[in-house]
Amino acid sequence: MKQGKEVENPESRFFAVLLAAAKLPGVRIHREAYLRSALARHCSEDEIRRAVEKTPAAAGITVELLDKVAKDSIRYETAKVSALSAAAGIPGILALPATVPADVAQYVGHMLRIAQKLAYLYSWPDLFSDEGDDVDDATMGVLTLFFGVMFGTQSANVAVGKVAGMMSKQVAKKLPQKALTKGVIYPLVKKSAAYLGVQMTKQSFAKGVSKAIPVVGAVVSGGLTLATYLPMAKRLKKHLAGLPLADPSYEASEGDVVDGEVVEEHETLAPADAEPHDADTTTPKLEEPRP
Repeated sequence: MKQGKEVENPESRFFAVLLAAAKLPGVRIHREAYLRSALARHCSEDEIRRAVEKTPAAAGITVELLDKVAKDSIRYETAKVSALSAAAGIPGILALPATVPADVAQYVGHMLRIAQKLAYLYSWPDLFSDEGDDVDDATMGVLTLFFGVMFGTQSANVAVGKVAGMMSKQVAKKLPQKALTKGVIYPLVKKSAAYLGVQMTKQSFAKGVSKAIPVVGAVVSGGLTLATYLPMAKRLKKHLAGLPLADPSYEASEGDVVDGEVVEEHETLAPADAEPHDADTTTPKLEEPRP
């Protein structure tokens, strides 16, 4: 999943944008700090401590309560991406590769912020290392799948559910590296990346991003952002909240786990060559804001 020179390739282009956005200041969310802040008004200190040390589900925090916190975070991030002149104000934006437009990287950066927050609330492990700017391939893979869910792809939904199932069965504190980088999930990661890369190069998407993200210090159209960012964030929240990983009452069944993968011959994923954007939902359409 390394950046290649052939950024015109949709898959490579998406990974280039994702990596560039992940390196922007303020994009990475510190898991412990976020959970402590987000849960402070709703949970006891002991519950918060257990949520940080283990997971919110392991701390017994209900999905219903987490949904309330998640909605607050979505509202905050949506207001931020709609109102702030973020692209012009973030240091280092001019240092982005020429192949990654600043407005696209900034928009993806805000998608990364809400994806991390929702993941941590619904009991996913820390996605970024505190050390250095490197993003490992497993993190790139799971973030790609999260974005696929946000864009409404059925195969990404299936893959995210499988990854969550693997972690539930292992009571894991990290992502299943093998499955995401060369195992059963990897073909769907690549297919999702290719689909997302195509979406980012479409004229309609580019126009929507350029209108929705303030680059020169003014909000051009909050309505366009609401038509894209908000539905995508809600879609990811709904999917993550419905996984067993987020449910305090869920007890994983026994499974064969080998090097981070659950081996169950009777279970199959969507074929790797299937169109990732299936008939479940569609990408939110960009619409002109109403007066």
